[in-house]
Amino acid sequence: MPPFTTPELDPTPLFDMVRGNYMTELLASGLELGLFDALAGGPVPEDALRGKLGLAPRPWAVLSTAMRALRLIEGAPGLPQAITPMGRFLLPGGSHEIRGYVGLTSALPGVRAMIDLLRADKPVSNRPDEGKAFIFREGMESAMESGDSARRLTMALAGRAFICAPVLAEVLPLDGIGHLVDLGGGTGVYGMALAQRNPGLRVTNLDRPEVLKVASGILAEHGPADRVAMVAGDLFGEYPSCDAVLLSNVLHDWNEETCLDLLRRCHKAVRPGGRLFIHDVYLNDALDGPLEVALYSAALFSLTEGRAYSAGEYREMLSATGFTPARTIAPTRVHCGALAALRA
Repeated sequence: MPPFTTPELDPTPLFDMVRGNYMTELLASGLELGLFDALAGGPVPEDALRGKLGLAPRPWAVLSTAMRALRLIEGAPGLPQAITPMGRFLLPGGSHEIRGYVGLTSALPGVRAMIDLLRADKPVSNRPDEGKAFIFREGMESAMESGDSARRLTMALAGRAFICAPVLAEVLPLDGIGHLVDLGGGTGVYGMALAQRNPGLRVTNLDRPEVLKVASGILAEHGPADRVAMVAGDLFGEYPSCDAVLLSNVLHDWNEETCLDLLRRCHKAVRPGGRLFIHDVYLNDALDGPLEVALYSAALFSLTEGRAYSAGEYREMLSATGFTPARTIAPTRVHCGALAALRA
């Protein structure tokens, strides 16, 4: 049973390279949607600015976070937004404006697609005429229900899991936890790493049947098979009663309303005094970066019904659903960290 190990060389820059295209797509989209023109006369209340651009809250959160992270606009969430000195280079009429240069990218397919996504507030894969979704919900045609696509997508995410899981197993406080449900656990690597490090821990990996076929192969190689169970289910059903739930890179696939629904379901499953762990990326509470996470948020927005959230946003969701969140986040790898919460 080979133990999980994390590489000595941090591969996070490779993940950032993959997401780098979103910088161009969001910048050009903001220009074409009229973001900078709307701020030319001075600060504008955030809701009024979002209304001028015709954007719903989720796409606005993705676009504005990236623009703040790029230091092109400034202003705390909920307060008036203003253009920065760097952003003024994107206004027309100045002797040094580069609006036209940035605008040369507006015809790129990725930019056109991003503008459509921002206006529609739906991932392209969730539209009836655009193929299968990357997430599963009852009544939705999902790539996670097809053997070939489920295997491809599950294994595509396995690399990050193998990198992060050993560190997560080191930092997660599991004292007094006998049974943990790895909800939407995919490859099962996180739960397996936790079970390897905690000999008294039983883990249930709950996911779709086709995904569990992939996870079962990994379990056969890495184990411990006697303490990790594969249970078919979905996020919107009943969860097994347990001492703790792990949500690793799950909530960022869903909008805030759905996240609250999932956390309520977790509260029902976890025993009083038990715990919930959110392992995910985290935006700054000011929603102004980090840039790498803001670009990943755009990727999530494009492919799922969610986006990246801040630690403050997660803490508000946890408090609203009966959990008491910790004040600190334990970092793992690839911009991820673990936020623990106590079930009241």
